[in-house]
Amino acid sequence: MEIITSHTNTDLDALASMVAAKKLYPGAEMVFPGKLSKNVEEFMSLHKDIFTFKAIKQINFGTVTRVILVDTKNPKRIGKLADLISRPDMDVHIYDHHPWTEGDVHGSVELVEVMGATVTLLVEKLISEGIPVTPLEATILALGIYGDTGSLLFTSTTHRDAAAAAWLIEKGANLGVVSEFLGRPLTEEQKELLKSLLMSAERHVINGVKVLIARSKASEFIIGLSLLTHTISEIERLDAVFTIVHMEDRVYIVGRSNIPQVNTAEILGPFMGGGHPSAASATIKNGDVNELAERLVTTIKEKVKPPMAASDIMSYPVKTVFPDTTIAEASKVLMRYGHSGMPVVEGLVLKGVISRRDVEKALNHGLGHAPVKGYMTSNTVTVHPNMPVAEVREIMIENDIGRVPVVEGDRLIGIVSRTDVLRTLHGQVEGRFHAVHNGQSTQYSFYNNIAEIMVRELSPTVMGILRQAGNISRELDVRVYAAGGVVRDLLLGYQNIDVDIVVEGDGITLATVMARRAGAKLRAHYNFGTAELVFGDGFSVDVATARVEYYEYPAALPQVESSSLRQDLYRRDFTINAMAVSLNEDNFGELVDYFGGRDDLHYGLVRVLYNLSFIEDPTRIIRAVRFEQRYKISIEPQTLKLLKDAVQQQVLLKVSNDRLWDELSHIMMEPEAGKMLARLDALHIWPQVLPGVTFWEVQPVLKGLHKSIARLEDWGFGIEGDPWLPYIIAILHWSDREVAESICSKYSLSRRQTEKVMATLGCWKEVMAALSDSSQTRISGLAGVILKLPREAYPLLLTVMDEKHLKQRLKTVLNTIKESRPSINGNYIKKLGYKPGPVYRDALNGLWKAKMDGLVSSEEEEREFIQDFLRKAEGEL
Repeated sequence: MEIITSHTNTDLDALASMVAAKKLYPGAEMVFPGKLSKNVEEFMSLHKDIFTFKAIKQINFGTVTRVILVDTKNPKRIGKLADLISRPDMDVHIYDHHPWTEGDVHGSVELVEVMGATVTLLVEKLISEGIPVTPLEATILALGIYGDTGSLLFTSTTHRDAAAAAWLIEKGANLGVVSEFLGRPLTEEQKELLKSLLMSAERHVINGVKVLIARSKASEFIIGLSLLTHTISEIERLDAVFTIVHMEDRVYIVGRSNIPQVNTAEILGPFMGGGHPSAASATIKNGDVNELAERLVTTIKEKVKPPMAASDIMSYPVKTVFPDTTIAEASKVLMRYGHSGMPVVEGLVLKGVISRRDVEKALNHGLGHAPVKGYMTSNTVTVHPNMPVAEVREIMIENDIGRVPVVEGDRLIGIVSRTDVLRTLHGQVEGRFHAVHNGQSTQYSFYNNIAEIMVRELSPTVMGILRQAGNISRELDVRVYAAGGVVRDLLLGYQNIDVDIVVEGDGITLATVMARRAGAKLRAHYNFGTAELVFGDGFSVDVATARVEYYEYPAALPQVESSSLRQDLYRRDFTINAMAVSLNEDNFGELVDYFGGRDDLHYGLVRVLYNLSFIEDPTRIIRAVRFEQRYKISIEPQTLKLLKDAVQQQVLLKVSNDRLWDELSHIMMEPEAGKMLARLDALHIWPQVLPGVTFWEVQPVLKGLHKSIARLEDWGFGIEGDPWLPYIIAILHWSDREVAESICSKYSLSRRQTEKVMATLGCWKEVMAALSDSSQTRISGLAGVILKLPREAYPLLLTVMDEKHLKQRLKTVLNTIKESRPSINGNYIKKLGYKPGPVYRDALNGLWKAKMDGLVSSEEEEREFIQDFLRKAEGEL
């Protein structure tokens, strides 16, 4: 076991260095050695569900073989973990920016250089090794650099710290988040000016936005007004702060905004200022502070937008239970919807909240029959629907809660989760109403409406069908969307002819009207609220009523309820598949992205929507690999952890073989099938889906099989039957008959398909030996051996051939077989007066072999050969 740790009273640089080290040592566990600094505590309170840190008591010291020590090398600063590094057999790796001092430990790896922040050293290592980081990881690493360098202003800061910070910003680090968790010391002059500004501060509520305006005068110029403005912003925790200070012969205005609705650059534009939406400044020569303050208030009133509120990000309608609901029933509901807690209501009035943890404790004590009112939390923290998201975030941090009900009066109208808040904090929610600014002007330069992309990428026929769906939705007074893979592939520029339409209303009714007007065939499935439309050219479209699926137990088939679009999308496997595009006339082409799917596409991430995703539907494990390799992206770190945990629990063994085969056969029809199958092995999925088959024996073949299939197609020997069959043949070609038959039976291959697999097992080595035998010169002899194999085994043959001349020989034989078909058939033999029987087959096969060996060429020679063959056959009789 490997662990990553740092010093006690862990600060932001130590935290960031641990996260960076985790990228370099992905198998290691991150362990806090003791207490955390206040800002790290606040950060972890909000991010505890994303990063897995362990306490010392969770570590078995006897199993630890390596300690990765970051931001310290002094054993006195790591608490009880000092016992570990004192062991003579312990492998210690050190990353630190402090100079060596007496008593420091040494390690087998030592990266110790004096600079502004330890995390800078680790960022440089990530860059040199080409290891990518997500925007959230980049933000945390930037926190470490900015925290230990005083936002790059401390004298200990080096150019390497600045370069590392620049790289992190390029990778999506959110400086708005960084600024929230930082603070630094002030000079005496700055302290006096800060005091003066705070004393003069005026607080305004403008269009629902809380703004502070502070003014002061100083006889001499004092550096750092931007820092003081930032400090006031931290102290007051308002939406925006503006400072106006007269120094010498000029008036300086600095603005800082914590929300996207206040664009400081736009506000200070009339004052000849400039900057960014979240930070800007202006300088006015010989201006009057009071007059400028009045102008500023007027400008803010003109420019400011209402802030994003709890009602903008909350989930609704809310799944609830009643006070008299039993613990056992509440447990089923929590499992059904994948929630970690639920409100308890009486009528529409909120009475409390019951958490999954409370339910599990009650069940463990045999109290499944008891009502939830005895175990719920009654003193529930709630928020108003108009409360700004920033305030909601503060309430969640202060109370260390993962969800907060939204209440109007005493009526429950929604709920905001930690995930909802995190998406706004890290710029993943452009919101249903707002575009969120995060300091990266290029990062979110997306289109909210993708109608132009649809016109460019989709055929006129498909566009006509989608337009028609929108027209009919208006007549039926429903809302209609295209959802899932088609939206994903539109944004990626991939072709996708699978179109799924989701209706907030009655999907079957809309499909019925569409079928009648287009003359399409309709196949309705009333139990599921779905229908399939098949048009005249064979093109099909699936239409579904917006629904939520739940699982009564892990790996079960989903149960279905009608629902809203948001919940319909939430039931899906990954964020990149949980987007929709409006087909309604009033906003055709508008993208709906509740869960950050477009951002995950942009950064190349496969991410689940909730933690139980792989438990509830284990086939998503295989699907995650397929999407990762198809689009050349990565499984998001937390999702990868959840996937590995699910694999370790062997949840795939609970899935029906039919569902497993559906996923595996999809992989075997992909161009990157070889990489996907290799990834299944790397993640230890292979033994659960292909038991008894040793991956390393077939890995070389799987790696090159797609190229061989393409080459055979170029030769005119493409796969005409099941496109996945060459892969299952290649997977099983080294297996014994018992294992091969077991796999074929497990996945219900037909008798003919199984025969092809078993025929390959029986003679592919014989074919290879015959092709390699230089003494075998008769083409007909080689053809006779090759024809024992099914056509789907040819890619296997071509792939296992190392030498070029063998591949050329195979091509020659195949072409000869193809071109040597006799021009005459059994009708000619019949005309000669022979009754149908085995002699027909023998004569024609003999003719075919003669043609392959060059003994017969013209049709006249074919007739002579047949006549001679039949006379000899009669003589033998």
